[in-house]
Amino acid sequence: MKPWELIDSAAIPNSGGTMRLMRQGHNLVIHVDDRELMRNTVHGSEDALAELTCDRLDNRQGSRILIGGLGMGFTLAAALRGLGDDAQVVVAELVPAVVRWNRDLLGDAAGHPLADSRVSVYDGDVADLIRKPPALWDAIILDVDNGPVGLTRATNYQLYSSRGLDSAFSALKPRGILSVWSASPDRGFARRFERAGFAVESINLRSRGRRGGRRHLIWLGIRKAEGPRWQRKSSTNGETETGTEGGKEGGI
Repeated sequence: MKPWELIDSAAIPNSGGTMRLMRQGHNLVIHVDDRELMRNTVHGSEDALAELTCDRLDNRQGSRILIGGLGMGFTLAAALRGLGDDAQVVVAELVPAVVRWNRDLLGDAAGHPLADSRVSVYDGDVADLIRKPPALWDAIILDVDNGPVGLTRATNYQLYSSRGLDSAFSALKPRGILSVWSASPDRGFARRFERAGFAVESINLRSRGRRGGRRHLIWLGIRKAEGPRWQRKSSTNGETETGTEGGKEGGI
């Protein structure tokens, strides 16, 4: 068996960690420090994340999609397959080296999705684009870190906090979709997701598609018209409810 070879490495902004691209024959793996984050042979759930989102868009014309996390490009590639020629896709990637790897070393694995004319890249934190008004997105797809429990950066958790979910709600068009990839279930996140004003469904599937592998979880939330429960108008006095969801932010 061939030994693993270090191809390139890069510091993760504001985390102190290091991301490494490794190769063994045709196998490519991205590590964060000593932990495997993703590999080119295991991407069934990443494909499904985008496919399920696009299915629920139901051929919406001129869709504007925001993808948080480029990874090895599989989520982006699957989204492009499910969208029309008039779609616009912005992919936000915090680590510049990951964008460079996808244009060169990793490009063949996912079919060079960054070369598609519908795609633009934002070099930075997807949270910055989510918080930027006005509401423009038909879908926000979060393939960031390991999901609600951060692996690479503790600050990634803010995307999945009550405040982060409120920001996503505000950034979406009516009936817009927020989809989230996760390495494992998280009941607290599921409750926060619903309380933020989304009709939520969760789907368990395998990392290698139908062939098996580890089970991963995808959450799909459709933005309700009436908004979060604690921000709705009272039917009795017309005042806005100001209660929280029953704990500190992100603390369910």
